[in-house]
Amino acid sequence: MSPMMRLSSQTLPQLPETIEKPGYDRTKVTIGIVHLGIGAFHRAHQAVFTDDVLARDLSWGICGVSLRSAETRDALAPQDGLYTLKVQDGQGAHLRVIGSVVETLVAPENPQAVLARMSDPATRIVSLTVTEKGYCHNPATGALDENHPDVLHDLENPAAPKSAVGFLVEALARRRAAGVPAFTLLSCDNLPSNGHVLKRVVTRFAEMRDPGLAAFVADVASPSTMIDRIVPATTDADRTAIAAALGVEDAWPVVTEPFRQWVVEDDFPLGRPAWEAAGVVFVADVSAFETMKLRLLNGSHSTLAYLGFLAGAETVAEAMALPGMEELIEGLMREEVSPTLPSLAGFDLPAYRQALIDRFRNPALRHRTWQIAMDGSQKLPQRLLGTIRDRIAAGASHDRLVLGVAAWMRYARGIDEAGKPIDVRDPLAARIAVATQQLNDPEKIVAAFLGFAEVFGEDLRADAPFRGRLVDTLSRLLSDGSAAVLQAWRDRGGSR
Repeated sequence: MSPMMRLSSQTLPQLPETIEKPGYDRTKVTIGIVHLGIGAFHRAHQAVFTDDVLARDLSWGICGVSLRSAETRDALAPQDGLYTLKVQDGQGAHLRVIGSVVETLVAPENPQAVLARMSDPATRIVSLTVTEKGYCHNPATGALDENHPDVLHDLENPAAPKSAVGFLVEALARRRAAGVPAFTLLSCDNLPSNGHVLKRVVTRFAEMRDPGLAAFVADVASPSTMIDRIVPATTDADRTAIAAALGVEDAWPVVTEPFRQWVVEDDFPLGRPAWEAAGVVFVADVSAFETMKLRLLNGSHSTLAYLGFLAGAETVAEAMALPGMEELIEGLMREEVSPTLPSLAGFDLPAYRQALIDRFRNPALRHRTWQIAMDGSQKLPQRLLGTIRDRIAAGASHDRLVLGVAAWMRYARGIDEAGKPIDVRDPLAARIAVATQQLNDPEKIVAAFLGFAEVFGEDLRADAPFRGRLVDTLSRLLSDGSAAVLQAWRDRGGSR
């Protein structure tokens, strides 16, 4: 049996008419955006919004940069950057080929090519989806971690950086030296005030290199954004099904849900694509939207991921089907998170909460709990701990939020409820293992976790009632198991 042909510019015209294809001449597209961290999320979100409007201005093609692995480049380069987007829910699926990514680079292989592309005057936006840990910052304070190994490396080797921060500052230094205006920094990661966080870390890094450079960097536009779309990891079964529908092989398609949202502060001195024509909402201040999303969607996602994984649920939909989970998550959003949110005039908050429940239930998306559970030490400060601080300040209950934190502690120790090892992916995984794995007393385990000031800060560590609730909740998880704890929530009607 002959091997199947690959998706490419050559095979694109041969695809079935039911497959949506780019509505513009890709041979005329030039690069205006460099994106650091070209993973599945970017290709299901920002690259799609750009694809939607590229016909209006062909100068906004994307150069996607992998900062670590060559995997994405190796998949997409033989396909001329083309890939399939599969949008699916319980009602069916729609396939579309995305063409906005016209170049892929691998930073460790050729940092100079990446820096040259970022320094090119045609590049007017550099966007990022590098996850929370990619900012080399202290998640509890938002400040640059000046002792981070990549930061230290990039200070010593500015022309051959490893980190996103190092690449951004070196490219800006080269543009400054050449008299080229600075590109716009566009963070698309799940961080509160992500544009401000990015600006803070790059400005501090530039200051450590050269005060004159820091003054230039301090004037760079860095709008904050709120992004939302659920994008599970692509599976071999996804590849097989998509190849069957296309009639050609696609080495790395992406699968997602119909829902998508992008709210952006409109600050682009060198211009931007007409993203508003694709549904992007431009605002003066995105903070209220990002707080809502981080606390409602992401906080709920993390909570159900840890509890669901511990109870044996492989996917979000399976976790939502566990007795007590939906009651817990609905109560978490309605009673504990929503009262902490800023006002959004005209926004239907109950409808948004219900939409989240419906999205979590989507059986067509096999979004793995293990995938969401990654990097918890970086995520919890934004997703749960900020909400807990607000509830403590208001003298209000926060038992469901504490359950999410305790479930992370139970998970992050690296041993599941059957005594088998968990593949914990987290920058603090090794330190957590050393600090906690030999402990059996819940009080000592909680004390060890609270010792990570970069996660909990000094305030939560010193809060005796918060510590007591954590100890009590973790004790129940350790003695009864996640499924039983969830069932207890259901038996109580979703209330403590």
